[in-house]
Amino acid sequence: MDTKTALLDSAETIARQRGFDGFSYADLATAVGIRKASIHHHFPTKAILGQAMMERYRLVFEDTLSELAKSRHAADGQLRGYIDIYRDALQGGKTICLCVALSSDRNSLDDATLREISHFHDASLKWLETLFETAQTDGSIKNLSERKLEAASCLALIEGAQLMAHASQDVTTFDNAVALLLSRLTN
Repeated sequence: MDTKTALLDSAETIARQRGFDGFSYADLATAVGIRKASIHHHFPTKAILGQAMMERYRLVFEDTLSELAKSRHAADGQLRGYIDIYRDALQGGKTICLCVALSSDRNSLDDATLREISHFHDASLKWLETLFETAQTDGSIKNLSERKLEAASCLALIEGAQLMAHASQDVTTFDNAVALLLSRLTN
């Protein structure tokens, strides 16, 4: 693994545990086993590092959603998979999705990183809108409202459930928060 990838991996791991403000280049240098000056060679500022982390995370997430849509044709299975992505990201309550972690440190982020977070949310909402449109056709999710509202509500619920589970370090908190949504699935 090259140094730049190792830095991004370590920064993402720490940010998902402690938030963007919860680590420094000294922490990264220790985690990767290099000097702080070497980090500045790859990422001259923490803002540039934040943007690179979020962009990479968003692209991987978009690929994951695309694969999920291909592998599960019914909307209820796709929604279960979507919820599982966020549940798995909790790692027992020790971490949260990078987007959620960075969103909570919004005031410390530069415009480029904030745009990446917006792109992440836009991609997620678009995917969810398509999912709820499919559900209206296949009937695999009960009591549907307008798909844009369903998508916005779902994203807010999932990200909020993650924050609660992370705060308590208890995945049961997440499971309880999404239980009503899951009860609407027909399969």
